[in-house]
Parts: sequence; structure tokens; C-alpha cells
Amino acid sequence: MFPFKLSLNTSTLLPYGLGVKEQVRVAAEAGYEGIELWVRDIEAYLAEGGELQELRRYIEDHGLKVANAIAFWAWADRDPEARQRGFDQAEKEMEMLAELGCLAAAAPPFGQVDHVTLDEFAASFAKLAELARRIGIEPYLEFWGKAARLNCLKDAIYVAQASAVADAKILIDPFHMYTGGSELRDLEGLPGNQIGIVHVNDYPAAPSRSEIQDAHRVFPGDGIAPSEALARTLADAGYEGYLSLELFMDSYGGLTALETAKLGIAKIREAYSL
Repeated sequence: MFPFKLSLNTSTLLPYGLGVKEQVRVAAEAGYEGIELWVRDIEAYLAEGGELQELRRYIEDHGLKVANAIAFWAWADRDPEARQRGFDQAEKEMEMLAELGCLAAAAPPFGQVDHVTLDEFAASFAKLAELARRIGIEPYLEFWGKAARLNCLKDAIYVAQASAVADAKILIDPFHMYTGGSELRDLEGLPGNQIGIVHVNDYPAAPSRSEIQDAHRVFPGDGIAPSEALARTLADAGYEGYLSLELFMDSYGGLTALETAKLGIAKIREAYSL
């Protein structure tokens, strides 16, 4: 049984240097239902004369949903001026994403956050969520395993709860769980409707947890991540949303972009079937 939907984070296609429309075409032809676009790729498309409404029609014509967007806003920066610039950037980019029909945007601990308390994170996330929802975007609170703060699932759950944002949603990623020391049991009690999206990937036993980097991520099932147990935990929580393949590999040998995307689906289904 496979109760989840399939999505492709376009970071996976980085070695191919594809434009955003090519990314959409590859994801659709491979058989994904959703796609996670990077804001920088959308902006590059617009800078070359593209139009948001035309891109939206192109995505819809290919049967895809823009499940989430990858953006980098300093929404919780310790410096008030940098934080305000982060909110200004977030507002501008979310308005663009809403016009594109995007459902959500990731909100990781980007910027200088080393001395930011979790309660300060919560206050900033409440402000971000109010802004995002007014525009029509759902912010997905993301923890980064190697960040100075907000680096584990427990912290993300605390921030979501302390923010008092109704139905606040968290982005789950096994790589960040591993690098930040989170455990599967930390997911217990988190209902599926409070999980925004799940990035799927795997990681090898070496380099060590302290030395491993994004580029070391591998396809689900090709490393030591507890993918089957994570699938069961997600299903038990009632999560039926997207599993989105997010890799940062330098190359895939001689595979084409379409072959890589199709391989991703096969790997996800094998690793996350119940």
C-alpha cells in the first residue's frame, strides 16, 4: 500500500541546468503529481521574459500542483532590520507564488539565528503565518539539522505550538532529522494534518553525522535512513500528503533528467510502501 502523493523537488534536477518549464515537463512525464519549485528559478524565468499566468497554465496543462516553493527569507533573523527585509522579501515572493497557484512555501531558519530564542522564533512565525495566509500561501515551518537554532523536530513542534498559529504545519525531512539528532519517536503525537510536506531522501553511514553534507544525500532506500519506519509513522499519523524527492547530488552518471526523475519514483515507492 502506498497512501502518499508523489512530488519532485527541483533541487534533484540541479545537475541538468533545466529551466523551470523543462523541470515541469520532466516531473509530469515521469509521473509525479506535485512539484516543488525554487523561487530563484521562477525569477529567472520571469527575467527572461516569461509570464506567471502562462507558466501557471503550463503547469496545470501538465497535470501538476505546485505543492510547495523553496525560498530563503530571514524571517527570524536576530537583527531587526534584516528581519524586516526578510518579511518584505517574503511578501513580494509570496504574492508571486500565489499568482502562480502555489499552495505553500518553506520557512527554514535562514539568516543569523544563533542567538534567537525559540519563543522569538514563535513570535516571528506567527507574524509570517498571518502575512502568508492573507496572501493565500501556507507557510511550512522547516528545521535545518545543521542550523544554529531550530535544528530539530522537537524545536519545530515547540515553535509551532508556541506561535499559537492554528493548524501550523511543519516540513519533515529525514536528512535534517538525522543531522539535527531528531528521532522517529519525536513524531509521535504530531497529527498528519500538521505535517505540511515530507522531503524524502536517504543518507549513507559515512561521512559521519557531523561531517555529512547535503551533497551526500542519496535516493530513498540507498542509505541507512529508517524509511520504512518513517512511512509507517506518517501513515499512522494520518498523513496522506506529498513525499517530495529532494536530492543535491552532483551527477547521476549517464542518466537523463527524465530517467533520474523516474528512478526517484521507483525508489520512493519501494522505500515508503507499507
